[in-house]
Amino acid sequence: MPLENLLPFHGETRYFNEFFLKDEADLFFLKLKNQIEWRQEPIKLFGKTIMQPRLTALYGNPEIPYGYSGIIMQPFPWTDFLTEMKFRIEEKVQASFTHVLLNYYRDGKDSMGWHRDNEAALGPNPTIASLSFGETREFQIRNYFEKKLKLKLALDHGSLLVMRGSSQHHWEHQIPKTSKTLGPRINLTFRKIQ
Repeated sequence: MPLENLLPFHGETRYFNEFFLKDEADLFFLKLKNQIEWRQEPIKLFGKTIMQPRLTALYGNPEIPYGYSGIIMQPFPWTDFLTEMKFRIEEKVQASFTHVLLNYYRDGKDSMGWHRDNEAALGPNPTIASLSFGETREFQIRNYFEKKLKLKLALDHGSLLVMRGSSQHHWEHQIPKTSKTLGPRINLTFRKIQ
């Protein structure tokens, strides 16, 4: 992975703009929008149950569920086009993945709050490969212990962001809400569940 590490220390985060060129990214976006089994799940946040501010889906190894924020998700089996994406990412980042968690941000009001992908099921130093399709959204990263240390990155249509090493121990990330009028964005985070 020759691109410059965006993190100043503790882990790696690398950004590949145009991992998929526009025509192919457009085709994948339509397949994702129309062929994925999207759901809106309730989550527990600070002791309250609320509906997630986005749609989600999980695909992958059918024998292994995945849980976070009080949700246990049972995966749908891999589709042909998700498998194609997985193989291409695995070749690029030299890592293997068992599942993909998908998020559908319908507009600027849909969001993902500050979090780390550090569930025990992901192992001690997980590699998370994140694909973005559709509207460009701002991705924010901040140090978990020094909150003032922040980075911002625009995640473009067809781009790939890879987080690995100890990044999930020391850094958290979010997709904030915005009052801007935005079209939909679909994000896929490939991961290996132990």
